Amino acid sequence: MERKLVAILAVDVVGYSRLVAADEEAALRTLRAYRETIGGLVAEHGGRIFGSAGDSLVVEFASPVQAVRTAVAVQRALDRRNADLPSDRQMLFRIGVNLGDVIVDGDDLLGDGVNVAARLQEAAAPAGICISGVVQEQIRGKVAFPIAPLGERKLKNIPRPVAIYRIDWRMEDPSRTGVLAGPGSLVLPDRPSIAVLPFANMSGDPEQEYFVDGLSEDIITALSRYRWFFVIARNSSFTYKGRAVDIKQVAAELGVRYVLEGSVRKAGNRLRVTGQLIDAETGVHLWAERYDRDLADIFAIQDEITESVVGAIEPEILMGEGRRAVRKPTESLDAYDCCMRGMWSHYQLTREQIEEAIRWHRRAIALDPDFGRAHMALARALMSYVHFGFSDDVARDRAELTAAAGRALAIDDRDPYSHYAMFFVHYLSGRLDAALLAAQRAIDLSPNFAFGHLALGWVRLYLGHFEQSPDPLLRALRLTPNDPLAFLAMTKLSQAHYHLGNLEEALHFSERALAVRRVHVVLVMAIAVLGRLGRIDEARALLEELDRMTPPDPAGYWRVVHPYADPAHREQLFVGLRRAGMTI
Repeated sequence: MERKLVAILAVDVVGYSRLVAADEEAALRTLRAYRETIGGLVAEHGGRIFGSAGDSLVVEFASPVQAVRTAVAVQRALDRRNADLPSDRQMLFRIGVNLGDVIVDGDDLLGDGVNVAARLQEAAAPAGICISGVVQEQIRGKVAFPIAPLGERKLKNIPRPVAIYRIDWRMEDPSRTGVLAGPGSLVLPDRPSIAVLPFANMSGDPEQEYFVDGLSEDIITALSRYRWFFVIARNSSFTYKGRAVDIKQVAAELGVRYVLEGSVRKAGNRLRVTGQLIDAETGVHLWAERYDRDLADIFAIQDEITESVVGAIEPEILMGEGRRAVRKPTESLDAYDCCMRGMWSHYQLTREQIEEAIRWHRRAIALDPDFGRAHMALARALMSYVHFGFSDDVARDRAELTAAAGRALAIDDRDPYSHYAMFFVHYLSGRLDAALLAAQRAIDLSPNFAFGHLALGWVRLYLGHFEQSPDPLLRALRLTPNDPLAFLAMTKLSQAHYHLGNLEEALHFSERALAVRRVHVVLVMAIAVLGRLGRIDEARALLEELDRMTPPDPAGYWRVVHPYADPAHREQLFVGLRRAGMTI
């Protein structure tokens, strides 16, 4: 008989028969969706499902660390999805993890090692994770999750007592991370945390800024693929662009331990890229390198920098965590160049620059129709154009947005940005359940994706899940604490508190949003809050300001930006606006 030593993960649904009896079709839909999520996380961590019967799964891993990381990732993902279901329809899973010698029988694994994992699963609480003592020995010092001993237990049909430990998989409460208290108050995450500063343009040519920014952003995106890293989003890192910075101060303001900085010199078709990784806590340089390459090697440089950074901080993650194959996004460097120019223009956030971005992305698509990033970037630019009230024909621009997002997903359905774009397609069309799935999928693919958490909190508002909305919005702010687009999350936090009846708290977040950016969506929320509070003079002053930025297509705009599932919730918003004197 062939034998091998493996980590076994056993998963089973709590009370599945009760769920089926209550609503068979709903239970089957939920189970199908959750199993797809579990399957994706198993593959990402290098596991193999070898047993599946009804509502249970059995999985093998070469590493107990990866098995435990998978168990935690599964519980976190399913907990996030359960928050959008009524309590009587939530589907909870128990998970057990064991390390043991097993017998190989074709594609199946048999023996005591598998049986113990199944019994550990039965010993776990609903939505809990139990591991054996041998697993605890192997993962000690290699994972950051709290582990509590439950003592030795006699398990059914297991001839010896088994030491059992419980894994505390809950994520930190985002309101307790210091995210709302201002710069320098952020608590370090329970994962290796890093910020990538915008690389310096050493070419002496301001026209190359878009190229250098694009390289920095691609490295941030690549690092974000590592689930067990905490990576600050691009928009916060880029607030330090062009500034002489103190690394320790940057790390304190962003709430990270590690900082990556570098420079780029581009001359014709030659590149010189330097990078250095600094431990801000000690000031030690963990890694530094210089690359002299042809321009065509830019994607290889990005990959090498990313892997060097991960290897310097947490080599086991580099070795153990499976990531999707990274391929050249396009063979056309001209298309890549156009796309980067467009993304740079988009981030300027003015109407004229977003229109410029749209033109650059269309040009990139014309050069390479199969360039998924260009379709995604066009969709994002059109999103901003509609949402900020710039579009003079919302139906036309929504149609182009829909086509671009659909094409981006068809090319690469594992890009979280493409799912974010599709979230907006569904949201603007009033398909809120589909928008919710798109937001959840984006976070499944990248827990570091701030826009995914923003989208989740956003759509929960319009579904009427007001109590569940703040958590992902605060997580978005923690991932990008200095983001110029933070006003979006602040506005949605204001909206959640408005509907919950916490009007002073709603006003607080509206005022914070107004301090960052005074655009149509922010002013509308502030006016509604002031109207409900009876502070009519203040509301009317803002109303005069709002009148000066009426969208070119007001009927189309108002129809798509507030697609509440329950018309009573829309009316609740309009009550505050009408009290302030707005005709709507």
